[in-house]
Amino acid sequence: MESKGLVLVGEDERSIADLERLYLAEAGFGVHVERDGAAVLAAVERLRPVAIVLDVGLPGRDGLEVCRALRAGGDWTPVVFVTARDEEVDRVLGLELGGDDYLTKPFSPRELVARVRGLLRRAALPSSPGPVAVGEVQLDPQQRTVLAGGRRVELTATEFDLLAKLMGEPGRVFSREQLLASVWGHADYGAGRTVDVHVAQLRAKLGDASPIRTLRGVGYAAGGG
Repeated sequence: MESKGLVLVGEDERSIADLERLYLAEAGFGVHVERDGAAVLAAVERLRPVAIVLDVGLPGRDGLEVCRALRAGGDWTPVVFVTARDEEVDRVLGLELGGDDYLTKPFSPRELVARVRGLLRRAALPSSPGPVAVGEVQLDPQQRTVLAGGRRVELTATEFDLLAKLMGEPGRVFSREQLLASVWGHADYGAGRTVDVHVAQLRAKLGDASPIRTLRGVGYAAGGG
């Protein structure tokens, strides 16, 4: 089977790491495991993985610190957080630091593979036939680039896909459930907080040029109104 690319797993619990390695390898991915945060950062630089599965509770530099360091250094490799902490604040913090998705332990290893596949599939395919513009924001799905007021804006894979979905149909209002289903490929979160966090991050990065509108109690739209 031809490898679909290398997935870097940062997990200090050997049994969980072995399970993740097994299922990702069966899905056609190469897998490399590291068990502390500093080693994960070094491996990202050395191996250039296509995706990172990152345990929040890594020893040394934890998963949140690792993701923060990657994003601060301009590395936007897709990150799926794995956490044993069930508090919403931990999950939200991970996403605000630039994570693309998360799973809470215990989880199905098949679900982990599905999340990784979904992230990579969205990153590989254009979201629309050609560049689109709403107000001062220009989005090129082929190059996966975004300009806001003429300046280049760096987005995570999920942030880009969310913006592309909204800008692809200017003025249309999408509910949180619709966005979860179409952008993340699943709608199994009990609330739309995940969408809200990513929208807040997009607005912060796009600044005054942001075309995203909130319709209270309904959802979000780009432009119109």
